[in-house]
Amino acid sequence: MAFSHTTVLLYETCNALSIKPNGVYVDCTLGGGGHAEVIASRLGTRGRLIAIDCDPQAMTAARARLISYQDRITYVLDNFCNMASILKSYAPDGIDGAIIDLGVSSHQLDSPERGFSYHSADAPLDMRMSQVGKSAADVVNTYSQSELKRIISQYGEERFANRIAKEIVQRRETMLFSTTGQLADAIKSAIPGGYYEDKHPARRTFQAIRIEVNNELDIIPPTLMTLVEALKIDGILAVITFHSLEDRAVKETFQRYVEGCTCPRDFPVCICGFKPKLKILNRKPMVASKEELETNSRSRSAKLRTVQKI
Repeated sequence: MAFSHTTVLLYETCNALSIKPNGVYVDCTLGGGGHAEVIASRLGTRGRLIAIDCDPQAMTAARARLISYQDRITYVLDNFCNMASILKSYAPDGIDGAIIDLGVSSHQLDSPERGFSYHSADAPLDMRMSQVGKSAADVVNTYSQSELKRIISQYGEERFANRIAKEIVQRRETMLFSTTGQLADAIKSAIPGGYYEDKHPARRTFQAIRIEVNNELDIIPPTLMTLVEALKIDGILAVITFHSLEDRAVKETFQRYVEGCTCPRDFPVCICGFKPKLKILNRKPMVASKEELETNSRSRSAKLRTVQKI
């Protein structure tokens, strides 16, 4: 299947970065290369874009798309959780801006062999963005009932987490799970009929397992902190989230740098010495326009938060 991905909040994000022609920028989630293409087009010959993705398919497709800008792009096949070592190697003097799009790409969702979607009955139960390491099948077939309940409840915010975990454990005693269809059927049978009439009953659980497989939430705060430290004064960091757990992690991390002082409020003077390092550029997150929603329904849950180094 050819790599295809519709970039969300494309110009809102790139415009927010206020690209300097000779600046150094980081696209932490290259994906289909939509944001990277706009950023690279605004860079001069001395500008540099560091394009990162852990998905080999995405990297190959983006390289082909961005061939016209190869003189100003450095490609890094890696997970952004390794941001500290990446920046040490490719931007030791700091960066002028960065973008992170935390969503799953359209290609990953639409490729049955990647196992991200509950709509494909016979797809392998995979969900690995990097295509290496622990898979969704490993999680479903080896985690205890209590572990499954925890991740489904915590990462999927699913009220029937215990019932779903119990159903999974019971079914795997007879036959291990190997396809997305088998998992979706187990989830559906564990949820009271008609409860999720407007949405697929497996949606929240699939999200939870995907987050667990790719360690998506735990890597957000340290990555953002590394980027904040690497930003030059006036540098801008833009982050796109797609569900409340991601957005909360981003918001709380930014707030630490906005507030600065950590002393108790009743202290007469500051003794911690921490100073604010960021200012928030948009108090309310930016969302997709009506026009974008009409052409890309997956942008409906997208939120863009931007901050600037001070």
